[in-house]
Amino acid sequence: MPSTTPAQRADGHLADLRKVLESLSYPYPEGGRIAVKVHWGERGNRSYLSPRYAREVAAFLKEKGWRPFLFDTTVLYSGGRRTGGASLETAARHGYTEEFVGCPLVIGDGMDGRDVVELPGERHFKTVEVTSLVNGVDGFFIFSHFKGHLASGFGGAVKNLSMGFASRAQKQRMHADVHPVLDHEKCTRCGVCVDVCPTGAAHFSKEDGYPAYDLDLCIGCAQCIGLCPEAALRIFWELDASVFQERLVETAAAVWRKIGSRSVLVNALIHITQDCDCWPGHNPVIAGDVGFLGGYHPVSLDRTSLETVGEEPFLKLHGTRPWNRQFEFAREIGFIEKH
Repeated sequence: MPSTTPAQRADGHLADLRKVLESLSYPYPEGGRIAVKVHWGERGNRSYLSPRYAREVAAFLKEKGWRPFLFDTTVLYSGGRRTGGASLETAARHGYTEEFVGCPLVIGDGMDGRDVVELPGERHFKTVEVTSLVNGVDGFFIFSHFKGHLASGFGGAVKNLSMGFASRAQKQRMHADVHPVLDHEKCTRCGVCVDVCPTGAAHFSKEDGYPAYDLDLCIGCAQCIGLCPEAALRIFWELDASVFQERLVETAAAVWRKIGSRSVLVNALIHITQDCDCWPGHNPVIAGDVGFLGGYHPVSLDRTSLETVGEEPFLKLHGTRPWNRQFEFAREIGFIEKH
């Protein structure tokens, strides 16, 4: 498949998005301020959703008399979104500007990452720390790119509510048991893992010259694993791989219990790639475009998205990730759609 830019890919799908937008019911008050959750991509990434989609969403909401703005939160790893300022610069590089999309852009956890609040947890967390926007706006529009993911198998609405709303501290709590394990036969000692580590946990060993990892400093962001050009690193799950799935869902559930009654969701099933929009570099497409799906509950929408695309691409690439645990755990904690 020839390489295309996100803007070029958007041209054939805007009408499909508009149809989905017009088919949904919105629980927003008249003139309400609406937070549109997006992911504008990591610096160097080319699989992120085009800002043309965000512009279409913003235009639709404004036509209905609401006041939208786009937001995302800062991240754990080094790169183009670690701070609020860097994230807005990355957004602008990718075409996400107020002038283009027609509404303001906001860093949900604040420019310093401290504009956060705590919500009640469930099993793994006493409290869940997320953007303070959960208390400050009239409605939410959760706009998610459905694709594969290194740790969760796939990522959609649930991940956009959990990692997407979480503070940096909460992101670390969710990843806390993920550590890198080096395959020395594959490693070329290129130093990428050392360069991208945000805490200095990755370093070259004085004994053999290979990378080594201080697990007391490691925050489990998995950036070294995802960016290793030789795939010489794998995830070691200190407990059980299903724990990450549970933490992901528990964080999303805490957010949804706070905002669900004033939210709608749309998943974009287009340019479905192997991994997250967080990673720069090559990110191959693993399934054909489907279009957009709208819904009113994140677990139900992700399940429908997975069924629509088919499980095979995700099983082939991320079959060792127990992603079905997301749906099981959601049922166990009552994070399901009420009919």
